[in-house]
Amino acid sequence: MNEKKLKQYAKLIIEKGLNVHNGQLVVVRANLEAYPLVRLISKEAYKKGAKDVIVKYQDEQIEHDHLLYADPSCFENVLLSESLFYDETAQAGACYLTLTGNDPDLMRDADPKRITMYRKSFNRASKEYRKQIDQMKVSWCIAAAPTASWAQKVFPTLSKEEAIDALWDSIFQACRVDEEYTLENWQNHLDAFQDHLNWLNGLSIQSLWYKNKAGTDLEVRLPENYRFVGGDSKLQVEGTPSYSPNIPTEEIFSAPFKYGVNGRLVATLPLVYQGNRIEDFWFEFKDGKVVDYDAKVGKDVLESILETDEGAKYLGEVALVPADSPIAKMRRLFYNTLFDENASCHFALGKAYLECVENGLEMDEEAQEQAGLNVSSTHVDFMIGSDDLSIIARCLDGKEVPIFQDGCWVSRID
Repeated sequence: MNEKKLKQYAKLIIEKGLNVHNGQLVVVRANLEAYPLVRLISKEAYKKGAKDVIVKYQDEQIEHDHLLYADPSCFENVLLSESLFYDETAQAGACYLTLTGNDPDLMRDADPKRITMYRKSFNRASKEYRKQIDQMKVSWCIAAAPTASWAQKVFPTLSKEEAIDALWDSIFQACRVDEEYTLENWQNHLDAFQDHLNWLNGLSIQSLWYKNKAGTDLEVRLPENYRFVGGDSKLQVEGTPSYSPNIPTEEIFSAPFKYGVNGRLVATLPLVYQGNRIEDFWFEFKDGKVVDYDAKVGKDVLESILETDEGAKYLGEVALVPADSPIAKMRRLFYNTLFDENASCHFALGKAYLECVENGLEMDEEAQEQAGLNVSSTHVDFMIGSDDLSIIARCLDGKEVPIFQDGCWVSRID
């Protein structure tokens, strides 16, 4: 692993990912194996003026055994101390970093219903934290740190050490990290999003029609006053700069109108959800709701996602990622949503992001429902992109405008 690039990566996460400011609390959640990166991140945070860096290390094997062997009643409620921690730090204006990288196969023998039960109880117990996140009053970022198990899943023919180094190289490449100009590279990347955003937001799109040879044939209506967003986000706090919720990121996304999705949607990549793999799956939608579905592998896991709550049966995100994105060009399955979603167009079951409609951040749940935004306690991305995917925008003026052709953005002459 290149130590200079690792330091640049830590700096990127703090300065562009979280955009830490003076006097701020920083909360880091990470696997035990990520401690070298966590130490560099903590150092950069303090150099930026952080008041404190609180690190919550997670041992994935202990979490696995807890889900496998603990009494089911343990998953019905989260400890008060845990919920208070997140609510109180959110009220104090903390920022939150999650370093992903767990073993993609570890939870295969865990009951998906137990996992769903725990996630639901945590969401119920941390309403203030979730509200601050949803309304973009605190910054958050998801980045990655390799573990041996993840690296060897991605690079199965290499030794453990070689696999870890290879995965680090892939992460640095995806995040545009080099030894000297990482922050400049990232800012140039963010600036490049704006042309597509201006175009899509100026089209007055009524719906998007997706079609490919994998079997997808779907029309997705957009809400009135929709907004496509991507790259970075702006906190709704006066004087606070923007931040990047995902490092890496290649997606431009919006929200569908909850009841305006009809047709078939076929996944083109496996989905690893809480350590469980779902393969060769599809959904049939009518008036926004999943009315039929199947999967060759992991159907019970897919069912547990759909049963999270009523909103989990509807879509909350529509995301555009070209098949020639840097991550897509690697032609490698990462078994990690943060990377795989940035190699492919995707959708998400569950919660819509409030920034995807005008004035959405000011909406309560009733107003969200009236605007056609899906409300749910979950948000699960799955990939549907392909080299032959076409997306056509059907606009309010009756025009049909090609958006994607052969899996990539259409060429435009303005």
